[in-house]
Amino acid sequence: MIVIISDEILAFLRPRAVARRSFVKGDHLFHRGDPVRVMFLVTDGCANLVRYQEDGRPAVLQRARRGTVLAEASVFSDQYHCDAVAAMATEVVLVAIGDIQRLLNEDHVFALEWSRHLSNELQHTRKHAEILALRTVAARLEAWLTWSDGDLPAKGEWRRLAEEIAVSPEALYREISRRRG
Repeated sequence: MIVIISDEILAFLRPRAVARRSFVKGDHLFHRGDPVRVMFLVTDGCANLVRYQEDGRPAVLQRARRGTVLAEASVFSDQYHCDAVAAMATEVVLVAIGDIQRLLNEDHVFALEWSRHLSNELQHTRKHAEILALRTVAARLEAWLTWSDGDLPAKGEWRRLAEEIAVSPEALYREISRRRG
């Protein structure tokens, strides 16, 4: 259920890149309260948008993988409202926030594509919230399968799926085995 940014948006953003950066697992791309100066386009790896709970546990609000924009809702914010942490070795392209704002104001094609992207992200977020509201592993997996055309990812991706539907990998493996048995 990862929402990948459209080729049209990439065509607008890539030529406007002001820098490329590499991060190792655990590095912060930005911290809550940092000023928003750039938008992060993930070109490889994965970065998580994280809000820390009172007990210190992280709540992952977004998993930005290759082809996605991290924290795109920050385009009109003065400061970031969460932390961004590399979940693995991650490569990003940085685009100045002013360039994105100018594109939104002056280029109707970009503005339409950006709106379409945000709409897809909103749909994804609502689906994810519905899955997390379900109580059992079986119900969460069934909902995920319904929204992803009924196909399980390859076995090597099951751990990522378990993270996405917020169940332990072992519980997911048992449920998949039960369905196949």
